[in-house]
Amino acid sequence: QVQLVESGGGLVQPGGSLRLSCAASAVTFDYYAIAWFRQAPGKGRDGVSYITRDRNDTYYADSVKGRFTISRDNAKNTVYLQMNSLKPEDTAVYFCAATIRALFGGTATYLHPRSYTYWGQGTQVTVSS
Repeated sequence: QVQLVESGGGLVQPGGSLRLSCAASAVTFDYYAIAWFRQAPGKGRDGVSYITRDRNDTYYADSVKGRFTISRDNAKNTVYLQMNSLKPEDTAVYFCAATIRALFGGTATYLHPRSYTYWGQGTQVTVSS
């Protein structure tokens, strides 16, 4: 069982930055691949970014490539999402998710909600002037 807690959301102006954190309770945190998802009002949950267990591979949705960076510190049981050059369309509740299963199939699998077993409660990000 893994508990995930997101933090770092808030209100930011367009062009600004935020860093989200996802703290995990798992003793064997480095066994889990982690992804970030987001859900805007009235829309589905979309994959944003994914990082493998060993930090060797990262993946991003096209909408955030070049602006967002995912990283993890296994010693701190934490995954981060650095978000730069934020746009109003980035406004959403951001969730982190974890899976111990090996994932195959590329971005379509890595960024699909059904690939993940454990979810946090989410943190609100609002980009507005």
